[in-house]
Amino acid sequence: MTRISVKVDGTTYEDEVEPRLLLVHHLRDRLGLTGTPVGCDTSNCGACTVDLDGESVKSCSVLAVQADGCTVTTVQGLGADGGWTGLQRTFHERHALQCGYCTPGMLMAARDLLKENPRPTADEVRHALEGNLCRCTGYQNIVRAVLAAASDEEARS
Repeated sequence: MTRISVKVDGTTYEDEVEPRLLLVHHLRDRLGLTGTPVGCDTSNCGACTVDLDGESVKSCSVLAVQADGCTVTTVQGLGADGGWTGLQRTFHERHALQCGYCTPGMLMAARDLLKENPRPTADEVRHALEGNLCRCTGYQNIVRAVLAAASDEEARS
């Protein structure tokens, strides 16, 4: 067992973990933060995307011990006081979800894109989200939602 300390969504957690424990399982099973889904465990689907020290990562491809001393933001940590961010609101308003399984990863990847490129084109949005799979929506409303968020200053935060 290895002792780690990780700040997740503003709260610091200290825990003893197996060196082979994936970050996604640490978040869900040890910390009870189930907003980050386990999609494929192979980093193909992107559903488990989180922010790790300012970078978008697939948490099924990161060991919990690699996050020691880091700051993690999950989809549950996006809104303040339980409210939605502008990006989350545009996903809702533009019907950018259907079953919702991919939505946490899509939101996290879109947030990362808008942080780096506040005014992306539709092609840039598609490129930024190409590591995230959705089997329900056909992506059109997801792209529209990200573009709508990009045009709204509050939604980009």
